[in-house]
This record gives sequence, structure tokens and C-alpha cells, in this order.
Amino acid sequence: MNREIFWLKALKLTKEAINKGALIPLETKIINNNSNLYIPFEIRYLISDKPDHLKTVKSDINPFLPWDKRLEISQINNSHILILNKYPVQLGHMLLITNDWQPQNGWLRYKDMQALATVNNDTTGLWFFNSSPEAGASQPHRHIQLLRRNKSESMCPRNRWFLDLITSTTNTKNILASSTKVLPLNDIKSKIESDELYNKYIRLCIQIGIGDPNIDDKPKNPYNLIITPEWIAVVKRCRDCVKGISINALGFAGYLLATKDSDMEWLERNGPVKLLERVVDHSLIN
Repeated sequence: MNREIFWLKALKLTKEAINKGALIPLETKIINNNSNLYIPFEIRYLISDKPDHLKTVKSDINPFLPWDKRLEISQINNSHILILNKYPVQLGHMLLITNDWQPQNGWLRYKDMQALATVNNDTTGLWFFNSSPEAGASQPHRHIQLLRRNKSESMCPRNRWFLDLITSTTNTKNILASSTKVLPLNDIKSKIESDELYNKYIRLCIQIGIGDPNIDDKPKNPYNLIITPEWIAVVKRCRDCVKGISINALGFAGYLLATKDSDMEWLERNGPVKLLERVVDHSLIN
């Protein structure tokens, strides 16, 4: 069983950071809809003011150089820092950031996977990475995000969809499936190995057509990376926002956040799947 030292420290630090005003949890409410279109998604509506990272205009200020020391959980492998997300979507929402400047829109390095594995082998959950603003990234400094999960609970609402995609051979005509590549992970004794993560990351990038980290200077397309103890997936993107709803990797995991700018009538008529299709396919506009 994992000791979850990072998770316990994140919980303790969260209380302190809120009291100091360093942490601003997002206030949301779950949107219920009787239509099957919303299954299996979890859709929330933002009640509190829209934070800076959700606004259209991106700030030129790098909040990670330096990072807010009040949010620091731990140094990781002398190359990364584990911190709390200033605007958490759940309790203990963590960011794994690089010590030095590394671009969010560049290829992930082996060191990134080493740091991720170090954290994951203590505190596991749903990992996700947004490669650029077009894929939902809010900051240009490299950061990989973690939502802690128990091993016994589902990692995300669309977990079954990704597991089914691993074994499916008839998905080429499905818009979302053709924009997604998934590989299983060998979760041995609750540990994820950095070698396996990095090698499968490269393999997925090549398969989905965004380039080869060993050959291409930068990814050819924006993308999202999602990692759970069971699988690793890459989704190729073409745009960030549709119908006033910004989609990052969490959208593909099954979590959507609507705001006052969102076209809720369209979402109720068409459902979340149609929304995701429009951020992976340029031909779908309306």
C-alpha cells in the first residue's frame, strides 16, 4: 500500500494556504440533466468569479518562476517541485512543475516521467497534461497535474471508454477514437516505471501523428496526455474552446466546467461528446 506522504502533506498545506489567501478553491455546482447525453460525464457550473487562468487573455507573467512557496509540497528528484494548484478543481489538486524553465508546448522529457513516477508511486491518481493553449494549457511553464484517487475508485468518468479503446478494432470511423491513442500500463505492485511511461509516451505521439520526440523539435499538433495506473493516452487537438466551454485533458476524462459564457442550451441539445468532437476535428464548426 502506498504511504501517500505527498497526499497527506497536500491536505495539511491546503488548510494553511486557504487561511493565508494563497489558495482559491473554485466554487461550482453539479449540473443535472435527465438526458442520457450527459452520461458518463460530470458537468459543473462555475459559481465563483472566473479565475485568471480561465480568461481569454493569457498573462505574460510566469507564476512558477518563482513558484509560491506557500503552495510547495515537496522537491522531487532535484528537477521538479510538487505544489498545490492555486485554483483547485478538487481538494489537494497538485501540479508537478520543472525547477527551471521548460516550455509547456515542447516534448516531455525523460526527467518529467521520472518525477511523475516518483510522485505516483507514493500518491497515485489521474494525471493530465495540456500541451499548449489550444489544448487547454493556462501557463507556458511546464506543469503536469494530478488529481489523487484511491486505487479502489474509478480514475475518471470515462475510464471505461479508454479501457475499451485499448482492445477495440472497429473505432476508426469514430471521431474521438480516431483522435485518441491508448496503451495499457503494467501496474506491478502499485508502481509505474518511468521507462515504460516515457517509451509509451513516444510511441503514442508517433501513432497519433503529432511527431517523434527523438526527431522533431516540437509537437506538430496540440495534444492532451492522460495517465492512470491502468493506461496512458494521447488525444490530438485542433482548438481549445467551443460554444464558450474551454476543454482541457479533463474534458476527455469526463469532467467539464461551464461558465456564464457557455452555451448551455447547445450543450443540453447535443451533449458533451459532440463538444469533444469539435475540439479534435477542424471540419466541425457549428
